[in-house]
Amino acid sequence: MIFQDPGFTMPELAPELQTLRAEVRAFLKKELAQGSFVPVCNSWMEGFSPEFSRKLAARGWVGMTWPKRYGGQERSFFENFVVNEELLAAGAPVGAHWVGVRQTGPLLLRFGSDRLKDEFLPRLASAEIFFAIGMSEPDAGSDLGQVRTQARRTDGGWVINGRKIWSSGAHRCDHMVVFCRTGDAGGDRRAGFSQIIVDLKSKGVTIRPIIMMNGAHHFNETIFDDVFVPEYRLVGEPGNGWTQVLSELGYERSGPERFLSIFPLLVELVRLAARDPDARKVIALGQLGARLWTLRRMSVAVATLLAAGQSPEVDASLVKDLGTRFERETIEIIRALAPAEWSAGAPSEYEVLMAKALLSAPTFTLRGGTNEILRNIIARSLGLR
Repeated sequence: MIFQDPGFTMPELAPELQTLRAEVRAFLKKELAQGSFVPVCNSWMEGFSPEFSRKLAARGWVGMTWPKRYGGQERSFFENFVVNEELLAAGAPVGAHWVGVRQTGPLLLRFGSDRLKDEFLPRLASAEIFFAIGMSEPDAGSDLGQVRTQARRTDGGWVINGRKIWSSGAHRCDHMVVFCRTGDAGGDRRAGFSQIIVDLKSKGVTIRPIIMMNGAHHFNETIFDDVFVPEYRLVGEPGNGWTQVLSELGYERSGPERFLSIFPLLVELVRLAARDPDARKVIALGQLGARLWTLRRMSVAVATLLAAGQSPEVDASLVKDLGTRFERETIEIIRALAPAEWSAGAPSEYEVLMAKALLSAPTFTLRGGTNEILRNIIARSLGLR
């Protein structure tokens, strides 16, 4: 395959999107004034608030593109994008529903049985239940072809054994979509995989915390020891797991969370530059703003492809690679421009945000697939591998 022009052009946003954007901003302004949340960087990972997610769901802003019969609003991908980028830019606590709505919902809509759709989608859209993702493993990392977790058939269902790592929010979520081997790979390392929905309260499930340097707990290791799952919890057909995962990764890697995790910190640099407008800060803001806008255009372009039912693996990989590098480099640029005594107990919002961002930054290029793996995907599309 030779990589072609990905077509990263941004369509014109309809006027009603600006009305929606104003509505979301007014909601966030009110919530901030009421003290219902404190802005944080990395809010789609570390901002886990079921209460806040339910407020969004009550407004129809969770699962908003889904069919109404499943609790959605049948609104456009662009409307969903606008809501999500405003929430991320404000540092709002959206981590509870984020992963389940971002990729589990689309997965079930495309591959799930009617029973699975009826059981899970309305409760996802109402923020009644939350999902974690079980892809990476200790000995596989981002190379999902090396996954060893197995599910064997038994009377009435499946028995799962294995381990998953970096399973964000698993200690707080209700269910996990587990990528596992259900059949013989033969000569194709991508064959024989399936995805199964596991109740995380099932007998045999153990969730061990992986604590971040800043003390945050959102990563986990999840262990499955003879965990029984009913037959109907299999997503789609047995052996179709690789195709399903590829469709999910387009959503996982291309959204605005891949370049807006540190936006509240960038806002603080704007405020610092307004008070002390030296040339270095102004130039840096111009450069960072140009990169940010380009990434946004790329992300919207991928959303257009997803809305058309495509699985833009390479395009999404480009957004994720460039976006997460932008986030890490932005932190270092701001750190050099405005040195301070950073700590979680510092008096200024800037110092608190920077202290937490510095310790979270190493995860940015890891989660959702390491950038090295993404570059391999891109290289293959260029005919270089």
